Amino acid sequence: MATLTFPLSRMEGHAQVVVEISRGTVVSAHFQATEYRGFELLVLGGPAEQMPVIVPRICGVCSTAHHVAAVKTLEAIYGVTPPPVALKIRELLMLGQLLQNQATSLFIFTMPDRVGAESLYDLAERGPEEVAADTVAHALQVRQVGTHLITLAGGQFIHPVKAVVGGVTSGLDSEGALKMLDELAWALPIASELFDAYWEASLAMGERLGTWGDDAPACYITSVGGERPNYYGDVLRVLGCDGEEVCTIFPADDYQQYLIEEEAEYSYARKTSYQNQVMRANSLARINLAQHMDTPRADGYLTRFHEAFGQPAHAIMLFDLARGIELVYAIERAREILVELLDTGQVDDRADVKVPYTPRDGEGYGLVEAPRGPLIHHYRVEMGKIAQAEFIIPTVHNLAAIERALRVAAERYVTAESVALELELAVGRVVRSFDPCIACATH
Repeated sequence: MATLTFPLSRMEGHAQVVVEISRGTVVSAHFQATEYRGFELLVLGGPAEQMPVIVPRICGVCSTAHHVAAVKTLEAIYGVTPPPVALKIRELLMLGQLLQNQATSLFIFTMPDRVGAESLYDLAERGPEEVAADTVAHALQVRQVGTHLITLAGGQFIHPVKAVVGGVTSGLDSEGALKMLDELAWALPIASELFDAYWEASLAMGERLGTWGDDAPACYITSVGGERPNYYGDVLRVLGCDGEEVCTIFPADDYQQYLIEEEAEYSYARKTSYQNQVMRANSLARINLAQHMDTPRADGYLTRFHEAFGQPAHAIMLFDLARGIELVYAIERAREILVELLDTGQVDDRADVKVPYTPRDGEGYGLVEAPRGPLIHHYRVEMGKIAQAEFIIPTVHNLAAIERALRVAAERYVTAESVALELELAVGRVVRSFDPCIACATH
């Protein structure tokens, strides 16, 4: 038996793909998370109220989602309902993370795959003529707008601090909010232009390869609704594998009744499934459930997507086009919220942004929709300290789907006579289409 090992790059965290072949037949294709983080153990015995500033350290990319999920978990335990303006600021915080993550995934991680470049910088130096010379600069600038939005709404970009139990520490600075509006106004047409080029490059890549990857049906899980998605999180929704309806809706604290979680002996990351069916989270899940984004440009892209690829759509390279729709939506929706807060005078430190609370022991769950899918925090607090902590990471919902897609790719490029060199490139494209975060998924 031959074993092929493929290290991975242009993704978050450390992992590799191992494909086993016997006499020209693919025996297995495993996605292996090769690092162990252990945050579920590290936080035990720590003060519960410190969790919102501890858990963002799980990941520098996903820190915003962990920050907000921790606050929501403690609010569930303490019985706290934050004021409406705090919820708007938290939604801005989540939109900022969506903006910077989708720009990173699209233009830094996967655009090189579309045009046959090694990296974004290689694309700038030796990319094809159809890629504009300013593509790289614009891609990084659009991503930076997302980091600025996180800083405005979260106090700082890496490891935000502004969300607290009961609300947020302060309103938004008026001058900063106006400046942010200008940045978003600049970013919208630029992001749309970049996404249009990405869409066309994706179509060309699909024609060149003759495939868009694994297109077998799957179940889809998300915590946003079908209209005006709010990434702050609501309840979990699962679109059944028949694709005809949302067959299950349930709160985060019931997830164990619906999802099967299992360990993999070859990886530090767990896997989940729904009714023993392959399940997918992330951008394609949200776009498959979306009926309307309720912002002009994003709705135009959504209509184009559904008309071109169907609803639900299954080919895995469509994850990336779904991210582009969300990138545009994040910019448009953030502008709407900022205008609303400015028009109603709710942007300064005098705004009613926090309510008092009394800490208490108990058990609670916090749910947000991270860029990679539903993120659940679960804590049990005893004597004010963490007695149990569980992090249900979005990437674990995709691991079975990643391995199925890897096997599809391997079977395409492995024959009894040879292994095509394209397999190494295909492995990278498959994994990056799911935009996994291994730094988060190994606890």
